[in-house]
Formats: sequence, structure tokens, C-alpha cells
Amino acid sequence: MPTTITLKGIPDDVYLQLKSSAEANRRSLNSEAIACLETLLLPRKTTALEHVAAARTVRNSLKRGAFKPADIDRFKRAGRP
Repeated sequence: MPTTITLKGIPDDVYLQLKSSAEANRRSLNSEAIACLETLLLPRKTTALEHVAAARTVRNSLKRGAFKPADIDRFKRAGRP
């Protein structure tokens, strides 16, 4: 069951940003605040298939032959992708 809370002392710049975001998303201030909290506190879990699709997208965006095996080994040793 949903619970009601009251927020006090919200800084003006935070309020204005929330209001602007609510207008842009065609939501009430309340709905926008809930959406922001959900995004921050309940991050969406990605599936293995989504990870694979993202990796394929990155791989397909790379120019073929742009990285030689020696380059890849050097990146791994440097701790970079």
C-alpha cells in the first residue's frame, strides 16, 4: 500500500529542477518526485541478453581491424577496455 510523506526545506534550485522535469515529462510534481526516487533507489536490473546486445552494439560500432591483437593485449594490461 502506498505511503504518503511530506518533504520540507527543499532547496529552491532542486524544486525548480523538479518542476521543470515534471513539465517536460507531463507529470505532476508528485509523480515526478516518485519517478526520480524510483530511478535512484530501485535501479532497473538488466538481463544477460541486454548486456550481450549492448556489447554487440559497441563491437559493431568499431571499425574492423582498428585494433590489432597487440593493441588489445596492451589495453588489458593497462586496465582499460
